[in-house]
Amino acid sequence: MSLSQGRQYLAIPGPSVMPDRVLQAMHQPCPNIYEGGLIEMTHSLIPDLKYVAGTAAHAVIYIANGHGAWEAAVSNVLAVGDRVLVLATGRFCMGWGEMASSLGITVETIDFGGRDTIDMDRVRDHLRGDTAGRIKAVMAVHVDTSTSVRNDISALRGAIDASGHNALLMVDCIASLGCDEFRMDDWGVDIMVSACQKGLMTPPGIAFVFFSDKAAAVRNAMERVSAYWDWKPRVEPDLYYKYFCGTAPTQHLLGLREALDMIREEELPQIWARHEALASAVWAACFAWGQGGPLTMNIADPALRSRAVTALAIGAPGGTRLRRWTEHQAGLTLGIGLNMATLEDPNADGFFRIGHMGHVNAQMIMGTLGSIQAGLIALDIPHGPGGLDAAARVLAAA
Repeated sequence: MSLSQGRQYLAIPGPSVMPDRVLQAMHQPCPNIYEGGLIEMTHSLIPDLKYVAGTAAHAVIYIANGHGAWEAAVSNVLAVGDRVLVLATGRFCMGWGEMASSLGITVETIDFGGRDTIDMDRVRDHLRGDTAGRIKAVMAVHVDTSTSVRNDISALRGAIDASGHNALLMVDCIASLGCDEFRMDDWGVDIMVSACQKGLMTPPGIAFVFFSDKAAAVRNAMERVSAYWDWKPRVEPDLYYKYFCGTAPTQHLLGLREALDMIREEELPQIWARHEALASAVWAACFAWGQGGPLTMNIADPALRSRAVTALAIGAPGGTRLRRWTEHQAGLTLGIGLNMATLEDPNADGFFRIGHMGHVNAQMIMGTLGSIQAGLIALDIPHGPGGLDAAARVLAAA
């Protein structure tokens, strides 16, 4: 018998749960795109986006997903034949490097595997070896959604500075912005990319690039930039359509305005603390279950884990079986084991992920964990006792 009737719960690492306030803000006729309230509202988004990013520099909006933000960032500061250093800690920095390569950029990759953070000493030494200064940029992901690793971006800036290299620091914050603490200016990031569908709690469709004056100077020296991806006309545009190189994504902007209002109301320090507490509850339950069974968290050290997503291994075919049970029997959708395939498990059936990002609270997390525990019992997957109790103690102490 299925018990999945009622509102389905999406516990994947993006798109995240969309707040009713955001959906209701979007549910109205399209506004005038030539004059009036929409234009003023769009102007108001920029300072609030900068607030979330921790920057006083530049912010632009694209009608795109995160991959579009990747291409926009690359297109504005890198030309065919330029060289970048990709610091891979999972699928997504690899993907950003692949996109750069498709645009004619030469890519050097240091692959730190799927369970480790960036080794700053290796980065420093690699850049010191580039005595000719051929590397124009260093690409990293703050939180890799596939592995749930969280990289220390401030330390990465320190490693680049210690090497004496002048490369731009480009960071993907698609999974982390509005969930894990991030401070663009304080951490010395030159370009940061993100998107709306995770910590910013808006349906997929718009993406963002934030960039420093140093990155702007690099763009200004470029011989050619694609008209659509060029960020220059989008910064303080003299005509409204230049924000988007065409028609505005009206309903998405209405939703984003509401989401940013919610972020302002709660305030970033509280948002970061909430994600910390909820993630800790997830980890406590998973640790308890793992004491009597095969479940393990992909990132062993809690200090190195994302507060937005947790990647787990449970042994094939347990991950797929558990995901299907929770979806069809409990109405809970868990994330797949993205890029976790091995020779022994080519379909990554032994992995799954729990998204705990954006519009989430204690009862949503406890419902997620309760459904997972019910699935472990129903499928006779060995696990230790006390998972829900462990999570409850974390939340009670928060």
